[in-house]
Amino acid sequence: MISIIKNILMNRVVLIVLAASTLQSCFVAKEYQRPEFEETTNLYRTDNLPQDSLSMADVSWKEMFTDPYLIQYIEEGLQNNLDIRVAIQQMAAAEAYMKQGKAGYLPSLSAGASMTHQELSKNSQFGSFFNGAINQYEITGNLSWEADIWGKIRSNKRAGEANYLQSVSAHQAVKTELIASIATTYYSLLALDSQKAVTEQTIAARESSVTTIQALKDAGQVNQVAVDGNIAQYNNAKALLIDVEVAIFQTENTLNLLLGRPAQEIQRTQLDGQNLQAEIKLGVPATLLRNRPDVMASEYALINAFELTNVAKSNFYPSLTITASGGLQSLELDELINVNSLFANIVGGLAQPIFNKRAIKTQHEVALAQQEQALLNFKRALLVSGNEVSNALYNYDALTEKYDFREKEVEALRQAETNSEELLVNGYATYLDLLTARQNALSAELNLIDNKLQQLLSVVNLYKALGGGWK
Repeated sequence: MISIIKNILMNRVVLIVLAASTLQSCFVAKEYQRPEFEETTNLYRTDNLPQDSLSMADVSWKEMFTDPYLIQYIEEGLQNNLDIRVAIQQMAAAEAYMKQGKAGYLPSLSAGASMTHQELSKNSQFGSFFNGAINQYEITGNLSWEADIWGKIRSNKRAGEANYLQSVSAHQAVKTELIASIATTYYSLLALDSQKAVTEQTIAARESSVTTIQALKDAGQVNQVAVDGNIAQYNNAKALLIDVEVAIFQTENTLNLLLGRPAQEIQRTQLDGQNLQAEIKLGVPATLLRNRPDVMASEYALINAFELTNVAKSNFYPSLTITASGGLQSLELDELINVNSLFANIVGGLAQPIFNKRAIKTQHEVALAQQEQALLNFKRALLVSGNEVSNALYNYDALTEKYDFREKEVEALRQAETNSEELLVNGYATYLDLLTARQNALSAELNLIDNKLQQLLSVVNLYKALGGGWK
């Protein structure tokens, strides 16, 4: 008898599963296709449009940067930076949701055990038969499975995967930003060291000049105004040195913060030894879709919104759920583990939503709006990335050209300062000529250092704009 019941139940289960599997071919869910944007054709504003798919973003940061201290700091920052660690935890949370989405095809299974004691009226039919009380013991198992007829579970799974990949891309974007920030701060620190060295040399020269001008004044060749002017320039340089030292102190603290450690002195090399030799290759605009983490993240957000729209659409259609339960049930505990205590039942249900206060339609409309919003964000991310590449490339070319002029300017003004000193000593120039020449020479030297820094930063910015650093 029990075997007959089992066969009937199994036949019904197989029949329902086959029917569900057949219906699964009726997918409502659409397949995602990457949108095409006309703006990508001229995404880079340059006369030399790239034809090669290779990009400098494909170069590892360990090859991009050659300074040993900078490489050490980048490695330390990637390990200890707090933003990186937060991004890793966000990625772990997204991975957990992704695993949950993959488990959507599996049935739900639960088990339990219970003991029920019921006091019955002795004057009732059952009370007189059971002597006024019933004890019942149960061990039960419940199973529930929903057939993915319209692709809702599949879309939920894909949405979870896209959300996880979006968190991975966000983590990569943080890495790219961190590497660029560490390099920028380190190079700024080297530039400040160079400015400090130039300022210290200027202070020494002006201190000597004060003595010289005082001697000329004693000889009657210049007046007290010339002496006062030189003293003023000397003190101006000393004040400038304090400003530079403050900037160095604060920049060191900024770099320590990026490295996730307390403030301390930063070991470093010199600005003159820095030279980024990476070949400038932009790659075709399509490479931004695989290199720029923020662009990749925006596309994964679009995929997530697209799949959730599929889920919202599938809610308009009926859902097929199969539930089964079974176990052992007995009025006597010592007879619970017995063939005669077995029971089982199976139910296949089809539910079609009819009226639920417009909730499903509202959910679908919201999903469509969010999908359109994600599409626009994806397009904006692509346009912003192209804009950043264009700006970085133009700055690099302009600064490289300007550096030659800065060098010639410094050379000319240094010569003018030397000539002014000689002419003043021989009575052919005024103290004002000398003061002007000195001030111009100092400004030109500081500008040359800044130009060198900006050159380095333009390469770093171009590297980041192309999506380099996270690989």
